[in-house]
Amino acid sequence: MFLKILRLLSCFALILVHAYPVLAQNRVIEGKVIDSSSNSPLPGVTVRIAGTKSGTATDINGVFRLTLTADARELIFSSIDYAPQTVAIANQSTFSVKLAPLSRELKGVEVVSVGYGTMDRKEVSSAITHVRAEDLKSVAANNPLMSLQGKVAGLTVSNTSTADPNSSPSIQLRGVSSRSAGLGPLYVINGVPGGNIDNINQNDIESIDVLKGGAASAIYGTRGSNGVIIITTKKGTGDSKMVYSGYVSMDRLTMKPEVLTAEEFRKFRVGATPAQGIDYGGNTDWMKSVTREPAYAQKHTLQISGGTARDNYFASADYRNADGIDLRASKKEYGARLNLNHTSKEDVYTVSFNVAPRYMKTSNADQGNFNNALTLNPTLPIYDSTGYRYINTGFFSNNPVENARLIKSQAEIKQLDMSGSFRVNITRNLNSMVTISNIRSSYKNLFFSPSTLTTIVHAGQVTKTNYASQEQQDNDQRNLEWTINYALNLNRNHFKFLGGYSYSYFNYQQFAANNYDFPFDTFLWNNLGSGTWNGGDKGNGQSAVSSTQNDSRLAAFFGRINYDYDNKYILTVSLRHEGSSKFGRNNKWGSFPAVSAAWRISDEDFLKDKISWLNDLKLRADYGVTGNQDFGNYLSLLLYGGYGYFPFNGTTYQVYGPSQNINPNLGWEKAINFNVGLDFDLFKSRVSGSVNYYVRTNKDLLGYYNVPLPPNPQSQTFSNVGTMKNTGLEIQLNGSVVQSKDFSYNVSFATALNNNKFVSFSNKLYQGAPFQDVAGLPAPGSPGNIQRLQEGHRIGDFYMLKSAGVNENGALLAYKKDGSIVTANQTNADDKQFVGNGLPKFTGSLGNTFRYKNWDLNIFFRGNFGYKLFNMQAFYVGTPATQSDANTLKSAYDPKSKYAKLTSSSTTALASDYFLESGSFVKIDNVSLGYGREVNSKYLHAFRVYASASNLHTFTSFKGGDPDLYPINGLTPGVQGNLNFYPATIQLLGGLQVTF
Repeated sequence: MFLKILRLLSCFALILVHAYPVLAQNRVIEGKVIDSSSNSPLPGVTVRIAGTKSGTATDINGVFRLTLTADARELIFSSIDYAPQTVAIANQSTFSVKLAPLSRELKGVEVVSVGYGTMDRKEVSSAITHVRAEDLKSVAANNPLMSLQGKVAGLTVSNTSTADPNSSPSIQLRGVSSRSAGLGPLYVINGVPGGNIDNINQNDIESIDVLKGGAASAIYGTRGSNGVIIITTKKGTGDSKMVYSGYVSMDRLTMKPEVLTAEEFRKFRVGATPAQGIDYGGNTDWMKSVTREPAYAQKHTLQISGGTARDNYFASADYRNADGIDLRASKKEYGARLNLNHTSKEDVYTVSFNVAPRYMKTSNADQGNFNNALTLNPTLPIYDSTGYRYINTGFFSNNPVENARLIKSQAEIKQLDMSGSFRVNITRNLNSMVTISNIRSSYKNLFFSPSTLTTIVHAGQVTKTNYASQEQQDNDQRNLEWTINYALNLNRNHFKFLGGYSYSYFNYQQFAANNYDFPFDTFLWNNLGSGTWNGGDKGNGQSAVSSTQNDSRLAAFFGRINYDYDNKYILTVSLRHEGSSKFGRNNKWGSFPAVSAAWRISDEDFLKDKISWLNDLKLRADYGVTGNQDFGNYLSLLLYGGYGYFPFNGTTYQVYGPSQNINPNLGWEKAINFNVGLDFDLFKSRVSGSVNYYVRTNKDLLGYYNVPLPPNPQSQTFSNVGTMKNTGLEIQLNGSVVQSKDFSYNVSFATALNNNKFVSFSNKLYQGAPFQDVAGLPAPGSPGNIQRLQEGHRIGDFYMLKSAGVNENGALLAYKKDGSIVTANQTNADDKQFVGNGLPKFTGSLGNTFRYKNWDLNIFFRGNFGYKLFNMQAFYVGTPATQSDANTLKSAYDPKSKYAKLTSSSTTALASDYFLESGSFVKIDNVSLGYGREVNSKYLHAFRVYASASNLHTFTSFKGGDPDLYPINGLTPGVQGNLNFYPATIQLLGGLQVTF
């Protein structure tokens, strides 16, 4: 028995002896990897045992677990955009590793927003452009996106009245995408889709990501067709600080039209045979009279931030007061933003809260006043013995100074953005987040026209004298977003899974009231009931009060898978299934798939460490389907509306009837996007950039189409018909030309080429005309439309008479359809032809940044090339044949000007390519000079003073003023569709930033 026990113990000891090395080599270690600058966890970091291929990767919380071999001595930690680090193992079982971000001389992007998450730049497989706050231009603008103008290839930011403090730019990405639905991108602010871009203080912006590729935008479904702009605002960090930023700016006119002085008017217009004007004895510079020059603005922002990696806060408050270059425009606004974040001690949950209120009070510009001043007889005085001079001549027959001073058009705007999110880390690599948000805006529009206007007094009116109105508009958007994220790392295989649900509710309400004939002008709009025209003892108008309310709902389920193998081969697949109440009952839901792939060629063995000047090279391709549901509510339903008022037996009744056809198949516009691109970093990141080629086909375009009457109650139905195609090439480059201890020179370049055409206006059910005439010119003369949208043609094609010069009588000559030449008044509509295009073939920008010690200088050039503009000023007031008693440009009587030859009034109102000019330009768009330094004081840490100038000079051959004032977005590029000319300005700005 004893011998049996001894043998058993011997065997057990032998097993232990052999098992000890096995136990030793199976030692398990754990750790966490964080960013050395922000202390935030780093997911996807490769953790490899030195000298082997064994390893793992950190999970979504930066945590890793690894089984060591007996001979393991060191761990190597590596991640894109972070310096690799080698750590000795020794006897440690837990590790805390901090990785330092790579210093990038070109200020390279580390993290970009991709929609419902962020990714490292080198992991992105779709076309996304990232812009940091410090790369934005220093401009005093109403909209923060004006600072983005020219910075992103393919993104056009156009504002035809930049000196109006209430103006907003037109934003368009990769060309026109629709006929009747919205053309602007979707804004996502701090993760909330549909954010209010007007409620953003530029100083609060941390970064802007522009999602251009369809694969990136498809995750937003029916709202991603025109691209997505993601704005991330600043958050608190572990460094507590207070920052003050402020500036003062002034605007002065530039490239203003040169019109005849009073003396010149008497010589050329009054003294003409026959006379083209009347001498009223005055001497007025009408342009100067309606201009507030210089126009001043100021803005002040105070920001406070601090906390720890677990609990942090960011708060800001701002005030802006700006005057327009015209007499009436002004804006005061007060805004604030608060961002709070809390993470539990064990990283179990994170709570975030954002709130941003804003109040604005505006006085709206009368943009027609500049055109009025441009055309008025300069011998007319502003005032006479009775006050303002009564004017009943010229294009508009009123006194623009009187209008600007006495007519009031104001607005009170209130905005409130709120969002809160709760994220829970279920496991180390699984988390879920719920975000609830509310975006509200309220607009009160106020208007008053007094009874003392000279046009009222001299007309002898006894009714409808003074006029006042109020309008209240309220927009309410409520969102619920629920996402689940799961990360899985299997050796070199890295997976990220996203699943989510989204719900949005939109509500719009409007109420308006107006009246005439108030007993006192001092009431303004504050006592509408005292007017006697509508209601009261007269009861003349049934339009005295109006109101409406409409709403819509949007719901979606979405998912995305990101996969990469060894950070070398990258694949992303997403799908969004979305439904909208706007669509017809047979077409409520749609699916929006997307796939993108990338190959980091520079990591292949045949290139890695073989070419010293190649740091990174990535080839991308993506395909995605996006939608556009930016159109009115209820357009798929049979609606009833008022058909007028009819008396019956002494009582007046309002009659109702069907006002809209039903369309159960109404759906979203569909965009099929394909993009191929190349990203590169060269010469130790001294040169970097990207190239993208895209094809976007927009199908099922929305528009009204003629239908038989009956069986339809109305002659047109809103339907999905037609196809449009955009193709283009985008190039974005950054270069570090000089880098030394005290001096550096960096350059950035962006250019975009876009071509498009209408493929079809019809489908099997709805047959539209093969063309549509657009861009109608206003009176006087009623010249008609000058552009045509036609199948197989590019958007912006001018369609008008082709000129053949001017005859000896000063009449315009034009070609007829058969090629013969006649005076233009002998042609007809059949003689029109395509004569040019108003859409730039390509756009470009060049940024230059110089730094010398504590000084910095930025010079930014921007331009549009290869397109035509219709010179509105030359057409209406640029020839001797201009309407009688109206002023003209000086060039109308300059023998060197071709427009001076048009002396015959017989062809004055006929539009032709005689008035088309090249719109190409290059401008010194922005120049800024600053000095900043850190201060070693417990009260003051740093400061920077700077000065900047915008729109310094424009190099162009265009004779109609600043070509940048002509729109290049939308369906009628190259045409000012009305006579509301608003002049260009040079903006000078001085600013200060102090960090306490």
